[in-house]
Amino acid sequence: MTRMERLLAPIDAPGLYLEQLQEGHRETLRALCPVDDPVWEIFPANWSGDHFDAIFDATIANADRFPFLIVADGVAVGMSGFLRVAAADNWLELGGTYMTPAARGTGLNGRIKPLLIGRALDCGFTRIEFCIDQRNVRSQKAVEKLGAVREGVLRKQRITWTGHVRDTVIYSILTDEWRGKV
Repeated sequence: MTRMERLLAPIDAPGLYLEQLQEGHRETLRALCPVDDPVWEIFPANWSGDHFDAIFDATIANADRFPFLIVADGVAVGMSGFLRVAAADNWLELGGTYMTPAARGTGLNGRIKPLLIGRALDCGFTRIEFCIDQRNVRSQKAVEKLGAVREGVLRKQRITWTGHVRDTVIYSILTDEWRGKV
């Protein structure tokens, strides 16, 4: 099995199952993305309503995105995964996380992210990067709880689906920091 195959293989943990997002997950994920979710205002793309099919198709077709569908206790609750995998330089970004509103604040994200971090480090990656909209304080606090280090802000780095020009906060976790923590 290649390094990428190991990285993207399903993750089966007590009460959690993550597998690569695929066409067969389209309707499952659509049902998790309500139009009235206020998170869309600070999310890079809108996964709801009339926007869903185009962003789902673009995500599946994007060679730099590797999202997992997240199933908790047998129920699909969202997605998260790897982006911008730079295998030659041993780093990748972890992100693209969306949880249905009912799953937020339950501690689920704090169970999922360590699985993804552990998988990446076990596959030989030495740097895990998180790129977060500066307005998304909840996500910043979540990665800080994991032990990620805030490295700085990329000013006016991305234009979101709403036209907002966002500042992106960069965090990272390095192998030795993580291994020393867990």
